[in-house]
Amino acid sequence: MTRLPALLRHAIALCAALPLAASAQTPAYQPPEHRYAAPLLDRASPQELALLADQGVAIEHDRPPAQALAEHRRLDRALAALQPQRKGVVDAYVVAVALDSDPVFGREAREAARVLARRYGAAGHTIVLAGTDGSSESALPMGSPANIAAALARVAELMDRQEDVLVLYTTSHGAPWGIVYNDGDQGFGAISPTRLWTELSTLGIRNRLLLISACFSGVFVPLLASDTTAIVTAASADRTSFGCQADMDWTFFGDAMINHALRQPEPFAQAASEAQALIGGWEAQGRLTPSQPQVSIGAGASRWLAALEARLPPATPLVGRPATLSLGNAAAALKREGR
Repeated sequence: MTRLPALLRHAIALCAALPLAASAQTPAYQPPEHRYAAPLLDRASPQELALLADQGVAIEHDRPPAQALAEHRRLDRALAALQPQRKGVVDAYVVAVALDSDPVFGREAREAARVLARRYGAAGHTIVLAGTDGSSESALPMGSPANIAAALARVAELMDRQEDVLVLYTTSHGAPWGIVYNDGDQGFGAISPTRLWTELSTLGIRNRLLLISACFSGVFVPLLASDTTAIVTAASADRTSFGCQADMDWTFFGDAMINHALRQPEPFAQAASEAQALIGGWEAQGRLTPSQPQVSIGAGASRWLAALEARLPPATPLVGRPATLSLGNAAAALKREGR
């Protein structure tokens, strides 16, 4: 990881600056590690990286042919399992994506899909794109830019774009030019606000609930916000977010927004406000620079949210290791530094 672009290395270091004690038992399966810089991308300037992110450029290398075929089949099965929308019903289509192969993102994307699918009645309308959860190789299609584009295109085919809603949850590292794609040492890239806006606009997906868990993710708000869009990001455009250590189950944002707020049968706006308060409290407890999560809910989005929330299920209990487990380590480190 030391040869990634300096700005991205800094963001990842801040995000993961709250170490937990290593497990006493070494698991048999070892998740892929980020050891090397992205070919070609490590020599690009921030301006060049931003342009590549706008174009949706991704570099895949050293993948055996059999692995590529298996990935193709996984994606094919996942897309084929999505069911058509129901006439006269506001259906939600959930797409949950981990763009980084660190297990924390894979675990977060899987549980986010479960919570969002249950909350919005999206059984048969949910797809998860994610690498390992830390226990074994992933049986899911990976969360690459190309797979995201294919999933969004399939959703656009099946949904009624006038009444149905895309619920997109992404979790990864982030940079000032967008969200970062990094699959071990074999896949590298990024998706910028311009790229995501172009894909959604080209597909005609106007009703959308976007939840973006990454450092600097507020950069998506100005372009993606609209009358029919609800968007919540883990940080403002110039701040990092926290909790992305590989041995965690949640980032701060995922824990607050998904694990706490959206498990409750409360309106989305109230859930977003609750998540902001939780994150602010945790950051204050750890004496961390506030990440400043952003919330934008258009007036038109309020109408389809009301339709979806008319049938919210009862609350469910929290799961996983909470992001707050790391706060004791952060406080101890700050004390040692005399801060």
